[in-house]
Amino acid sequence: MFASDVGGVSATANPVANSSGSVTNQAIQVLQGPYITNTYGNGISCQGPTMNVTPFLTGNIVAKRPYEDYWMDPVYNNVDANNDSVPDNPGEILYYKPVRTGQKDSNTLSLGVSATWSRPLDKKLQAQCKEAAKANIDYMNQQTANKRLDFEIARLKNCGELMKAGIMFHKKSPYFAVCADVVLVNPPNTLPDHAHSIAPVKYVPTKENASVLEEISIGNF
Repeated sequence: MFASDVGGVSATANPVANSSGSVTNQAIQVLQGPYITNTYGNGISCQGPTMNVTPFLTGNIVAKRPYEDYWMDPVYNNVDANNDSVPDNPGEILYYKPVRTGQKDSNTLSLGVSATWSRPLDKKLQAQCKEAAKANIDYMNQQTANKRLDFEIARLKNCGELMKAGIMFHKKSPYFAVCADVVLVNPPNTLPDHAHSIAPVKYVPTKENASVLEEISIGNF
């Protein structure tokens, strides 16, 4: 006789094991960009410290649908009045009782900021690059000043020559201001054309100058 035939009840072992689960992995990736590079011309480029700030907001919702917070469990009639180990009314449902399912939704929300700070390690190279950048900027400013001086001298020369020739812009012309600050003066060691007025002097003879005039007249003749 096998164990499965004892008492007419099957005793065959049939173990069943079920396992289920879920894992959610969330990660924030911070991408570090290149150093900030400033270019000053003539091939001069300096890299400075860089700070990257990355705000992030993540969320996760786990929900089961349809949502049931409880279920109705039937209660059967197991009365065995004649003690024959068989319920008198098998399958009869007396009532239902509520049973909590334990089902619930879960919500997660993550808010934060990630930041990275990067700077070159060789300070000497940074200082030399800044000195080169400053020298190049000074050179460009001087070149601009030289061009400005050449322009002003050319304007002064051309305006002066035109003014000598009697040519100039009308006062109502929009270009009158081009030569408005040019002043025409005489060259060194030259005198401009001019005239002097001489007032006549009235001669009154006296005893003192009469003898002098007489000596002058005798000496002339």
